Amino acid sequence: MKNFDFLVLGSGIAGLSFALEVSKHGSVAVLSKKSLELSSSSWAQGGIAAVCGEDDNFNLHIQDTIIAGAGLCKPEIVELVVKEGPACIAELARLGAKFDKEVTGDFHLHQEGGHSRRRILHAADATGYVIQQALLTAAKVDPNIELFENCCAVDLITTWKLGRGLADSSVSPNKVLGAYVLLPSGEVEPFVANKVLLATGGAGKVYLYTSNPDVATGDGIAMAYRAGCRVANLEFYQFHPTCLYHPKAKTFLISEALRGEGAILRRANGEAFMSRYDQRKELAPRDIVARAIDNEMKTSGEECMYLDISHRPAAFIREHFPTIEKKCLEYGIDITSQLIPVVPAAHYCCGGIVADEFGRTDIENLYAAGECACVGLHGANRLASNSLLEGVVFGMRSAKHAISEKVIKQSSYAVPEWDSGTASSSDEQVVITQNWDEIRRFMWNYVGIVRSTRRLERALHRNDIITKEIRDYYWNHKVTADFLELRNLNLLAELVIRSALLRRESRGLHYTIDFPELDAGFERDTVILPGQLW
Repeated sequence: MKNFDFLVLGSGIAGLSFALEVSKHGSVAVLSKKSLELSSSSWAQGGIAAVCGEDDNFNLHIQDTIIAGAGLCKPEIVELVVKEGPACIAELARLGAKFDKEVTGDFHLHQEGGHSRRRILHAADATGYVIQQALLTAAKVDPNIELFENCCAVDLITTWKLGRGLADSSVSPNKVLGAYVLLPSGEVEPFVANKVLLATGGAGKVYLYTSNPDVATGDGIAMAYRAGCRVANLEFYQFHPTCLYHPKAKTFLISEALRGEGAILRRANGEAFMSRYDQRKELAPRDIVARAIDNEMKTSGEECMYLDISHRPAAFIREHFPTIEKKCLEYGIDITSQLIPVVPAAHYCCGGIVADEFGRTDIENLYAAGECACVGLHGANRLASNSLLEGVVFGMRSAKHAISEKVIKQSSYAVPEWDSGTASSSDEQVVITQNWDEIRRFMWNYVGIVRSTRRLERALHRNDIITKEIRDYYWNHKVTADFLELRNLNLLAELVIRSALLRRESRGLHYTIDFPELDAGFERDTVILPGQLW
């Protein structure tokens, strides 16, 4: 059994920002499912949004965020995130994140869809990676931080789970005590901590096509829901309009910053089409652009659309988008002179674990920050490059709250070792791979960019069958990392489907042909209570 003052699940920008802040006040364990570098944060190309330009101000950034959120943003949360952004940028720079600058010394700023000003700080087109490396470098030399790779959390440990107290927060609050963790050795061990942060990122792997890394399987959201947390707004899954379409390419994103620098979306015949969908054309918010591309593909029968930045000087393209240029060249595409084949792909989960302005969840001493949390910043659609901003702001806010409160040492609770009972090792890996593939396919086909009630009900029916198989497998076989991810994906799929069925309108990222109009009666969060599914 391992004991720490703070336990962080996830090694992205939110988790590491939290860890570096709380390490001044106690011991910290940071767990990563795979390598420490592999997170959605490190894959973020475009940049991080913050008010820096002379022609920009907080009110404009707030307004742009709220407009993109389609009526569901919490204005007070948007305001605090936007206003705390510049200070967080300064802290990232202090820790070693180097953002591109003009010859004048000012930050070089990109503009992306939905933004009325240039306010996207970036490090070429590898911003997330640069930030991630700066935070990791600082964490590796911090004597109070212990980093664990290839460790997969099974479930949270709570007082209610251990039978301490009633399932009624007014009588006995549910407190987090740590998590059971699958180690690289195959053994499951308790990690006990006074305070726990869920910073596990998103769940893009629930869809067949995604821009996310393989680790994005909704683990934090699933674990929090099983432990007793509310989740909200999971019907709002953002599909990035432009992922590279190539038979050998896997989950490679073509940054929105290209469109910010003038790239044009075209059909195979060279026709530009975005003016038919929105007056902002290529700079419309992501939900509009993704639906436009999806519609063009369906009406034309073409397998993809094309992004064209070849009219910009080759030197400019190579300077600002070196990662994209290099990756495309690997597949025989010269973006300085050729069109880039693109398709939409699952990109960002706007909903998640219900958390407040300090990242606090429904479970005492449990925090959530970053993509796995739903704090009210994004509403029904995330504004481009607000994700890294949210991660660092709420990583730091959660940390400051966590160290501001005294807490009774959890050693007073008897946390039992993991008990596998009579479970045996499985020789039926095909059960996992088959169910994994089936979930991702019906989620893409039935719960994708455009939905219908009938498709959603079909998806729910198929997921119910898989749920029964997974429960049986869980109790009869020893857990593996692949199975734990499948278990979480299965629950995440159900939460997304049920959330989508509850919203009988089209708003932001949720579009259904049965209810294509906006309905003021649904200007509220879609909240699913713990235990409601079972």
